Amino acid sequence: MYTSAVCPYCIAAKNFLQSKGQTWTEVRIDQDPAEREKMMALTRRTSVPQIFVGETHVGGYDDMIALHREGKLEPLLAAGA
Repeated sequence: MYTSAVCPYCIAAKNFLQSKGQTWTEVRIDQDPAEREKMMALTRRTSVPQIFVGETHVGGYDDMIALHREGKLEPLLAAGA
């Protein structure tokens, strides 16, 4: 998950994933400009969080919650575990 320190959606995403018993690797783009460039190349987005489950780009917090509401996030999390 690509994040920054002052991002309320990043905190919300981490809290949600924690409530699902998930762990993640956090990449702070505010501390490493090269990681920001990598994130933008991978996602074609500039905002954080950018969430990946395995190699699958889920998107941002709103995208993740939409997948959850559609019943598609949990199978993705189970497959990525």
